[in-house]
Amino acid sequence: QVQLVESGGGMVQAGGSLRLSCAASGRTESRYAMAWFRQAPGKEREAVAAVAWSGRSTFYADSVKDRFTISRDNAMNTLYLQMNALKPEDTAVYYCAAVTVISSNSNTYYTRNYNYPYWGQGTLVTVSS
Repeated sequence: QVQLVESGGGMVQAGGSLRLSCAASGRTESRYAMAWFRQAPGKEREAVAAVAWSGRSTFYADSVKDRFTISRDNAMNTLYLQMNALKPEDTAVYYCAAVTVISSNSNTYYTRNYNYPYWGQGTLVTVSS
């Protein structure tokens, strides 16, 4: 089992930046693919960005490409999401998620909610216009 704790959310004006962090604890000796999801009021949870255990493969939703960057520091057991040029439509609760992978899947990322058994509690990002 791994526990995930997000931080870094808050309120920012449109065009601003925020950096989310997700600290993992517990069985961190295992390999984990990880992702950031978000859920806006009245909408389904959607994948924003995902990264393989190796860090060499990444995914971005079209809505955040060229604005958001996902990265990870496996030595520090931390996942990041750098969010630039934020828009009001980015307002949502952002969740960190993790799934154990075997060594042959070290370069694989996952983008579906059901891929991930481990979730953080979420951090709210509010972008004002």
